Amino acid sequence: MDSREDFCLERHLAAILAADIVGYSALVGADEETALRTYKGHFRALEPHVALNGGRLFKKTGDGFLAEFTSVADAVACADTMQRQMVERNAARGQSPEMQFRMGIHAGDVFDDDGDILGDGVNIAARLEGLAPPGGIIVSGRVYEDVIGKVDVSFTELGPQYLKNIARPVTAYSVETSFTTARPAAQSRPDKPSVAVLAFDNLSPDAEQDYFAEGITEDIITSLSRVPWIFLVARNSSFSYKGLSVDVRRIGRELGVRYVLEGSVRGAGNRLRVTGQLIDAETGSHVWADRYDGMLDDVFDLQDQITEAVVASIAPGIR
Repeated sequence: MDSREDFCLERHLAAILAADIVGYSALVGADEETALRTYKGHFRALEPHVALNGGRLFKKTGDGFLAEFTSVADAVACADTMQRQMVERNAARGQSPEMQFRMGIHAGDVFDDDGDILGDGVNIAARLEGLAPPGGIIVSGRVYEDVIGKVDVSFTELGPQYLKNIARPVTAYSVETSFTTARPAAQSRPDKPSVAVLAFDNLSPDAEQDYFAEGITEDIITSLSRVPWIFLVARNSSFSYKGLSVDVRRIGRELGVRYVLEGSVRGAGNRLRVTGQLIDAETGSHVWADRYDGMLDDVFDLQDQITEAVVASIAPGIR
């Protein structure tokens, strides 16, 4: 009697986006801690775009990731959005090292293996990613045929490409971008007190605290937006500095605000500590700072307490 267990891998068609950082090993060799912190900030900023475009992140590597999409157009749109955001983040990086992604996209048959995705569809996407220039996107001919006229990007044909361990040549196309690396222009300030709330840093090793840190930040932004005599910068603008080491005076100039609120979240077991500080973007001096301790038994109640305390502390001071 054959005791071997029968199994089969489910085959399906998918668009695969492969991405990694150019020269990441050299960046780590130069300053490991800064490189890791900067990459983590970039990844946290880019990851939500996968789900927003109907995709699924199925593998993270040391310096990149692989994502699966049911729609080829959504995969291309996601890659284009990510590369545009990276241009903005690099322009605002301050003392952080510049990082650029290469990206490759292919559509083909893949196999689902306990949540992982295998097959030539993945292999070809990864090989195309290796051909891309820093900040660039390379797609296969199959992707090009599926999306031409459906996405707001243009393509340049690169001809047949002989990829490692791929039997037949793959026709490749480069996505033409109009990205610019110019620094944001200085913004004029409104007449009323102006504030930018930066994404709070997660100082805990637990990645799940990232969501709590973002929740705290968004609650503070929502609460401050209800104060009629405060001009508050939109979340998307202030979050573009997430994970970057940028002088607050520069942030003030680029966003056109007088004050910058920043903070951090640190967890230990069931305890949590949140710190916040308000900085005058003209002088770089601290206007206000405080810290709040609580338990994780009721996360939303703790968020509300911290948000109310922060808003109550900084609003009168700004006014």
